[in-house]
Amino acid sequence: MQNKGLVKFFAIIFALVSIYQLSFTFVTSHYEKQAKAYADGDSQKELHYLDSIGNQKVFLGQTFNEVRAKQINKGLDLEGGINVTLQISIKDILKGLANNSKNAVFNKALAEAESLRQGNQSYLDAFYVAFDKESKGAIKLASPEIFANRNLSEITIDMSDNQVKTVLDRKVKESIESAYRVFRERIDKFGVTQPNIQMLGDTGRILVELPGAKDVDRIKNLLQSTAQLEFWETYKSEEISNYLFAANEALKADKKPIKTNEVAENTEEESNDSEKSDIDALLGGVERDSTGAVKSETEDFGPLFSLFVGGGHQGSPILGYVQTKDTAKVNTFLKRQDIKNLLPADQKYARFAWGKPSRKAPDIVELYALKTNRDGVPPLSGSVVTGAQDEFDNFGRPVVGMQMSPKGAKIWEELTGKAYTEQSNIAIVLDNVVYSAPGVTSGPISGGRSSISGDFTVSDAKDLANILRAGKLPAGADIVQSEIVGPSLGQQAIDAGTLSAIAGLIIVAAWMAFYYGRAGWYANIALLANLLFLFGVLASLGAVLTLPGIAGIVLTMGTAVDANIIISERAKECLRKGMSLADTIKESYSWHGAMRPIVDANVTHILTGVILFAFGSGPIKGFATTLLIGIATSLFTSIFIARIFMDRDVKAGRSLAFSTSITKNWFTNFHFDFLKVKKITYGLSAVIVVVSFISFFTNGFDEGTDFVGGRTFQVKFDKQISANEVSEQLQNVFGVNVEAKVFGNKEQLKITTKYKVEEEGAAVDQEVNELLYKGLKPYYSSDISYDQFVNATEGKTLGVIQASKIGPSMAKDVKQNAYWAVLGSMAAIFVYLVISFRKWQYSLGAIVSVAHDVIFVLGIYSLTYKIMPWHMEIDQHFIAAILTVIGYSMNDTVIVFDRVREYIAGKTKGDFNKIVNDSVNTTLSRTINTSLTLILVLLIMFIFGGDSIRGFIFAMLIGIIVGTYSSLFLATPVLVDTMPKKDKEEIERRHKEAQEELEE
Repeated sequence: MQNKGLVKFFAIIFALVSIYQLSFTFVTSHYEKQAKAYADGDSQKELHYLDSIGNQKVFLGQTFNEVRAKQINKGLDLEGGINVTLQISIKDILKGLANNSKNAVFNKALAEAESLRQGNQSYLDAFYVAFDKESKGAIKLASPEIFANRNLSEITIDMSDNQVKTVLDRKVKESIESAYRVFRERIDKFGVTQPNIQMLGDTGRILVELPGAKDVDRIKNLLQSTAQLEFWETYKSEEISNYLFAANEALKADKKPIKTNEVAENTEEESNDSEKSDIDALLGGVERDSTGAVKSETEDFGPLFSLFVGGGHQGSPILGYVQTKDTAKVNTFLKRQDIKNLLPADQKYARFAWGKPSRKAPDIVELYALKTNRDGVPPLSGSVVTGAQDEFDNFGRPVVGMQMSPKGAKIWEELTGKAYTEQSNIAIVLDNVVYSAPGVTSGPISGGRSSISGDFTVSDAKDLANILRAGKLPAGADIVQSEIVGPSLGQQAIDAGTLSAIAGLIIVAAWMAFYYGRAGWYANIALLANLLFLFGVLASLGAVLTLPGIAGIVLTMGTAVDANIIISERAKECLRKGMSLADTIKESYSWHGAMRPIVDANVTHILTGVILFAFGSGPIKGFATTLLIGIATSLFTSIFIARIFMDRDVKAGRSLAFSTSITKNWFTNFHFDFLKVKKITYGLSAVIVVVSFISFFTNGFDEGTDFVGGRTFQVKFDKQISANEVSEQLQNVFGVNVEAKVFGNKEQLKITTKYKVEEEGAAVDQEVNELLYKGLKPYYSSDISYDQFVNATEGKTLGVIQASKIGPSMAKDVKQNAYWAVLGSMAAIFVYLVISFRKWQYSLGAIVSVAHDVIFVLGIYSLTYKIMPWHMEIDQHFIAAILTVIGYSMNDTVIVFDRVREYIAGKTKGDFNKIVNDSVNTTLSRTINTSLTLILVLLIMFIFGGDSIRGFIFAMLIGIIVGTYSSLFLATPVLVDTMPKKDKEEIERRHKEAQEELEE
């Protein structure tokens, strides 16, 4: 080995740098353990402790905050916390840029853009396609009624559509960047340690990871609030009650709507005689069940009023009270055009809005009517707010104080003066929710100081002030994917991952020492160096370590020795030929020895890893990152570190056999005719493929929410629960299909539903959580509150310990990415093998083998997912497993093909069939050793790795086994059968000439 001193120097420096980088993780862990001990389970106390030492110098002159920023970050599946992907509404941005244009072509194009999206196409590009289709050249984007408006001065009416598109592309990008900055400011002030916020390309999606975050509903409210603050005058209950009566009567009759004045004449006297509103008087005798719903035997009060649980009082801005679950029905009624037509002329622009649910009655909300105008522009908006802070009012209740700009202060004074004179109310509306609607009792408010009051907790007030200070989002943000992991589940994952890693390391090391003797120990030293370098690189890159990432590390241990196995097998061949140890090592590490097959095998690995990284998301990227880094570090350590020790043996005159007395003759003189049994293997594989496809079309797959969308909850109970019973109970509660399956043990269920998965907003997510709590509460032996059930707490063992949601559009993208990842990896490997081997038959043999493996694994999952005791969903983790299988199957095949290429050069005798058979037989020791170490490691991970990755590991375990079979019994026969006769004859002719030259 040339430049041995330089390699040693580089290895030492690399090791020292890795130790330095990892030291920050150990120091951080030490202080975090101190914080946990001090807090004794109180998360706020723990956070306060870490904040208090944040600026103290704790290591090498660096503060704790600086040290913590350099540690290896743990993913949510290890740390616990909340992960969400937010979709910024490009549609809203375009509507804003078009000044809410009423142009029919524009609005139709907006509506159709989502359905026209293809693959990873952005909404903006789909809008351009839809607009071209709808406009048919009759109207331009630069039309005054679309984008050439006073709010968008950069676009003029003489601009072409392509010029306008350039401006729109930039404006949309700026809006997304603005949203990113708003989220960054909100999260930075929330107090979560090491948040991760990143824009996902130009998709309009923003990933937010909050390790350690526990309050689910609070986080979702914080993220999804657009901070669209508005101040509106309100109608009083008695001013709008006539319209509501008219609407109710029209809905009852469902015929020609009754005019408002007809109802007014019939109800005027009753209205004057009671302090209660007409609605409240009418509802006084309604009998309701325990849920608040009107009993069926009660008099029919009409479709609208039967949904009210109470009416507002005279003089109040509250029109009535409705259960949260019924608000959608009320909205549907009030938005019907025939019902809207009942509004009197002076109220025709009235806008109905719901109040914020209170803590005392979270299932009930108030209905308000806002005095809006033709343009829907409020008298005063949040743009005038220059500052906001949480504080307390005179009664000690949390409120949010606001300071307005001079212009805003003047308008506020006029608005409050008018409300004081008319004894009316002003609704403070944030994101279309009325937080409060106070009256003005002491005259106009000057100076621009005001406050928002409501049923706030201290944290509510802090979050609202934080949102207002950070500013409003340029458009709505919907959570299209979310995952919530409890810290106790994260700790279980760490324990399971650590146990499987240690067990895997011991098994691999023991096998290498047993099979290769002292050379095996050198490989083990290289393996330990590889792990040190791998973790050092992860720490220096600021990579996030996830559970699949740990799986990648454990697999790296199994494959890190692969290069050493190839080198050792080559060395044994050289020693059998009588070569000296020095020449043996030189030959083994040469390009014509082991280096070329090592490079070819690892390039196929790298290609699948890169594609996995490009198309994966979240934990899958973590897996791909670990795998790619592991390939690089294992190559370095296998090629350089192990050789340093071998060269020392040569220099010292010590013998090195690359085997033990027991394994010395294993797999030598093996002469099985693999091509002779090809008809049997072809038939067996054909049966497997046919049965698999039959199962695909009849039995289908257990597609995870990653692919079809939906909500998934992993729920822990305090006793054994019947999954079927829970499923039936939740179907009654949700009113839609709910699937419940045992997950891990009979005290734990995985619950999946598509209930309101297409509806976005924190309120919908909270509604789902409340319904789930309501449905499952009877199955607990002890009392469990809603907060205990939903929110993650340290040491939590009951309730929702993991939850995820993925919207239909996100699921569609994930599914398409999965297809492209599998097809792309196979295509990339096909092209590489054509370039490397110069004949497409090699590529075809490898691709047929890989396709067979993928179909086999899919077939196993399709045939057995209903009976297996662990989940076998087709999701992102499964795709990661499939791509890993592709890499390892290709690895085995390439090693054989490299030997075929080598033997064609004249190193063996016989025709093409014998060359291929000899190639398989002479590489059999390497194939079995690599596969066996991988299978043993995967078995350990399958047993000890935890429930959440068992299906993931099972796919790889089956894939490695069948991949070994296909590389031996399918790839080479396909190569032989597809090679043209003239090419075989030419190969045999050149082979014979090469042999004669060697003999001479």
